[in-house]
Amino acid sequence: MSQEIELKLALGPEGPAALRHHPLLADAPGVACLGNTYFDTPAGELEAARMALRLRRLDGRLLQTVKTRGEGGGGLSRRGEWEWQVPGPGLDLAGLAGLPPAALGRDVLERLEARFTTDFRRETWELAHQGARIELALDEGVITAADRRVTIRELELELKSGEPAALWSLAEALAERVALRPSDTSKAARGGALLAGEWRLPAADSPPAWLHRAVVALDAYADSGGADWRDAAREAFQRLATLGDTDDRDDARAVAAALGDDAWLTPPLGRRLLQLSRRLSGASPLA
Repeated sequence: MSQEIELKLALGPEGPAALRHHPLLADAPGVACLGNTYFDTPAGELEAARMALRLRRLDGRLLQTVKTRGEGGGGLSRRGEWEWQVPGPGLDLAGLAGLPPAALGRDVLERLEARFTTDFRRETWELAHQGARIELALDEGVITAADRRVTIRELELELKSGEPAALWSLAEALAERVALRPSDTSKAARGGALLAGEWRLPAADSPPAWLHRAVVALDAYADSGGADWRDAAREAFQRLATLGDTDDRDDARAVAAALGDDAWLTPPLGRRLLQLSRRLSGASPLA
């Protein structure tokens, strides 16, 4: 098992083009096309345990991946991850049975089925930043579940070596020119919400938890377009503005006010949200 430490960032429609012209990304990226099928039981037992199981097609190989519940918040996550090449065409059930997560019991394995797919183009860069080695992955594509589709337009900063603080520093540097924001919802959780036709917001009882609730509401708003999700995000930021220290209150109040405008996500506002997230990143369970 490896531990994946990454900062997930959502981009606006103009974000990918702006990112490619950022001076920190002067080198040509690596490019790959990834096709993924996610599996779960009909009752969604892996999703309920905040696990993801997928088969990924990459460069003629088939990779099987299991990811466990994440901890973090404000876009930053730490997750357990197992990945290995399989012959296909289906799942390697014997390999799954040997993993420690309790949710992968034999009764669950016998009921697994394909649930939804993600297909995207990935551009990758590797940077040295503040003593850390970081992989940047820009993903553009679609999530498809039944007859529904949503767009993938996100940037993942994965820590390969060094301290997690370097992820925040790099994200803030990118946000000087690119409109971006933290995202707490994995592709697997987005696919599950799309398949079910509904989103659920996490409960909140502390500043980090209110931030997590606000960010998940923004993820739901981006995928559904429902104004009630933007309202829910605004309400969470307003609640956050009554808690914490002066900087937290000021930043939360500014983000809540900006959400009254459809074009709220700008580089300065995204940078402010990143700084708020950096201060409050904690151990909230992630979607």
